[in-house]
Amino acid sequence: MSEHNDSASLLESNSSKRNLKGYQLKIFISIATFMSLFHIYVLGFQPVTPWLLYTVHLGLGAVLVFLMYPFRKSTSESVTIVDLLLILGIVFVGTYLIVEMDELVYRIGVAPTALDLVVSLILIIVVLEITRRTTGIILPVLAILFMLYAYFGASFPGVLEHRGYDWSRILSYLNSMDAIFSVPIGASASFVFLFILFGSFLNETGGSKFFINFAIGATGSRRGGPAKAAVLSSALFGSVSGNSVANVVTTGVFTIPLMKKIGYPSRYAGAIESVASTGGQIMPPILGSAAFIMAQLVGVPYLNVVVASIIPALLYFVTALVIIDLQAAKLGLKGMDKKTLPNLKEVLKKEGHLFIPLLVLIFVMTVLKASPIKAAIWAIVSTIVVSIWNKQTRLGIRKLINSLANGAESALGMIAACATAGLIIGVLNLTGAGLKFATLVISFSGGHLSIALVLTMIATIILGMGLPTTAAYLITAAVVAPALIQMGVSPIAAHMFVFYFACLSAFTPPVALAAYAAAGIANAKPMQVAMTAVKVGIVAFIIPFAFVYGPAILFEGSYLEILLATITALIGAFALATAVEGWFIGARANIIIRIILSIASLLLLVPNWLSDIVGIAMILIAIAFQVVRNRKSTIIEESRRESI
Repeated sequence: MSEHNDSASLLESNSSKRNLKGYQLKIFISIATFMSLFHIYVLGFQPVTPWLLYTVHLGLGAVLVFLMYPFRKSTSESVTIVDLLLILGIVFVGTYLIVEMDELVYRIGVAPTALDLVVSLILIIVVLEITRRTTGIILPVLAILFMLYAYFGASFPGVLEHRGYDWSRILSYLNSMDAIFSVPIGASASFVFLFILFGSFLNETGGSKFFINFAIGATGSRRGGPAKAAVLSSALFGSVSGNSVANVVTTGVFTIPLMKKIGYPSRYAGAIESVASTGGQIMPPILGSAAFIMAQLVGVPYLNVVVASIIPALLYFVTALVIIDLQAAKLGLKGMDKKTLPNLKEVLKKEGHLFIPLLVLIFVMTVLKASPIKAAIWAIVSTIVVSIWNKQTRLGIRKLINSLANGAESALGMIAACATAGLIIGVLNLTGAGLKFATLVISFSGGHLSIALVLTMIATIILGMGLPTTAAYLITAAVVAPALIQMGVSPIAAHMFVFYFACLSAFTPPVALAAYAAAGIANAKPMQVAMTAVKVGIVAFIIPFAFVYGPAILFEGSYLEILLATITALIGAFALATAVEGWFIGARANIIIRIILSIASLLLLVPNWLSDIVGIAMILIAIAFQVVRNRKSTIIEESRRESI
């Protein structure tokens, strides 16, 4: 960026974005800054109607997308006539929706005027186009297919058939609070935007650098230290960013070279970072943006979602750390020289105050029991206040503007995806297809929950390969989650199941965007990184099944049930890690012991007293076998030495 260097983080190097300069950059920053200030004002101080908030949120987001993202990657770096026409179109639509707000409520989907339909058509085109520019073609195509389904419903066979609707009814209905302006865009305009903004403020203070230095200083000298630092820093930063690829790019440039330096293979270093960065999305208390939407869809307080995510996140990161440690032991790797590490005391002394905003966030939500909106605003305010502590972290006027602009820019993909997901949800609401899809899932599974869960897992991962996490979660939750709930799964477990697999698609082959990003930094083959990431993150594919069959893992049940479920699941996670790495009690484990440990881990991960007893017994058998093997190896080695 030749101008306004402090905005470098705003306009990161990205082949799909324009490198705005001069007055165009200033216009972008001005609109983005205004957008963030508007959200802070109306959400924190002067409430407005949801219709007005959502319209401004989507409208300003669309304007910023047309300024930042070109029609094609090869097009000019400057804003084109097409972009200006689209901007004029969304400004006209936004103005019309706000001015006609009181009357539109009675006309939408019932008796739309000709101008209403023109406005709806323009809005749908804009939503599809900003989604195509920010997230790719898959989600817009999916939305178009759903709209065609709404029109040609009478031509569909069997349970999917419906009477069909004319285009005037479809266009009008999709411009409503049951479609584009429904739960996804509502969550995006309130909770999600503010938390993205909080992450932007924290990042501008140097928070991401602090998390990395803290993690390296705390774990760098231990066996496989840089890899453990990657997990810790990604958990801290990822819980704020909520974006696995962004997390890889931010923390991976530091941690991956360090992992390679101490001896981890390139593919393993990339895999560890991609798994750790993906885990940031399931890390309490923020969990990435989809968690806020989950709370809205399930109809429970956001804090309930946070509490439910604690044990699964613990299992995820503990298993990753154990696998990393076992791999280091197997390869004979050591930690880094303490002299080369950041001094933990100095890091905490200079930048430890950057932990305070996270603590404020947790305190406001858990102790004061305030809404996530208030918690996010308090977190932003506390970030500004504590930044004054140190000159290096201090947020001056320029950094404040950058924080506001960066936050709005970071939210653009989310806004577009939520609006288009709203189109799909609108079609499901209009046609009643949601329940029909649920019936199909139950039919395909033959009424067997295990088969339905596997089908849901496959569908969510496939969707997640081409869609942002939130969009993949929203669509699968709308289509499949009702089926799981009908089959007896609790609503929060059903939605958490879908959410987990939407996250895991980030490192699951063949697309695996987070793994591909890590492979670029590690200079490794993307598919090898992705396959290794599946191995490192293997427990993540089991946890969702575990909490469906054992709700105690989601904090549902008595304290004793929850405690026992946590302990046995942690033992099971450790057993799985040893089975995956083939390293047990200080030596390599043979295939028989690994099979025993694998079966034991599955039995222990699902809370049930009988399976727990069998699982513990199998681990004891594996320990006995391994101890005998180790003693035999020791005797053989001693005999060999004596003969020499």
